[in-house]
Amino acid sequence: MKIIIYTTGGTIDKVYFDQKSEYQVGDPQANGVLERANVVLDYVVESIMKKDSLDFTDEDRELIRRKVESSSFERIVITHGTDTMIATAKVLKGISDKTIVMTGSMYPAQFRDSDAVFNIGCAVTAAQTLGPGVYIAMNGCIFMPDHARKNVEKNRFEEQTDNKAG
Repeated sequence: MKIIIYTTGGTIDKVYFDQKSEYQVGDPQANGVLERANVVLDYVVESIMKKDSLDFTDEDRELIRRKVESSSFERIVITHGTDTMIATAKVLKGISDKTIVMTGSMYPAQFRDSDAVFNIGCAVTAAQTLGPGVYIAMNGCIFMPDHARKNVEKNRFEEQTDNKAG
């Protein structure tokens, strides 16, 4: 089984630029995370874009959808910024015969205590074991996009219990 990991930017890929004293989206971190974890799964990492998800447009989401639809891979992980991950996941709904798992992190992957390693690991495992559909892997849980929300106060994803997902 081979998995493709598409990267789109977001906090998971942010790096600190000393000269500007700010964080910016840098090179994709997924490959390094998996290499350091000694993952032996057959995978490929491909960058679609390097943006903060708050800057995503409808065209960006459609680009991600087209990339996923045209992919020969049936098992797909997408790293994405957490602020608009649910919106992008909803755009991907309806793609048949592919297991699509989105993940990200609340802290850059380069941080020692980042949740990126765990979230990528969960997403890769979910992509191998779940059936076709679109899922979000965050905070040790698998969420359906229509029933997930980001709780900014608690800095985590949660199941949405009413009809106001997102």
